[in-house]
Amino acid sequence: MNYKIIIHGVEYEVNIHKVEGAAAHLTVNDVEFEVQIEGLATNPTRMSREPEPIRPDTQVVKPKVSSSAYGLKSPLPGVIIDICVKEGDTVKPGQVLLILEAMKMENNIEADREGVIERINRSKGDSVLEGDVILVIK
Repeated sequence: MNYKIIIHGVEYEVNIHKVEGAAAHLTVNDVEFEVQIEGLATNPTRMSREPEPIRPDTQVVKPKVSSSAYGLKSPLPGVIIDICVKEGDTVKPGQVLLILEAMKMENNIEADREGVIERINRSKGDSVLEGDVILVIK
């Protein structure tokens, strides 16, 4: 089953492959997930709260960013193939910070400003959604 869903104004293409008990196997924008479904209603009319994005095997990080820091957000959903910098590194505009695989293509994510890597919130192999803060440049 194919669906288009919108969360916080961002459109996602969802393909549900199969549901086995409380586990669903699906693809969101070409990234595969296995999710657990709790309290599935047979005929829901409304949600009591907004849904949270599903992030398998990753910790949800809400970074504390100082006013002079810049959170580099994922431009699209995908999997981090490599992180090319470490905390404390000085970076320049155009320098490759990480490689993100999305839709079966490797994408170089570059710095758009000069600064120092203050914090890296994700690791190699992590799945990210569009808008997730991957690292912080100060």
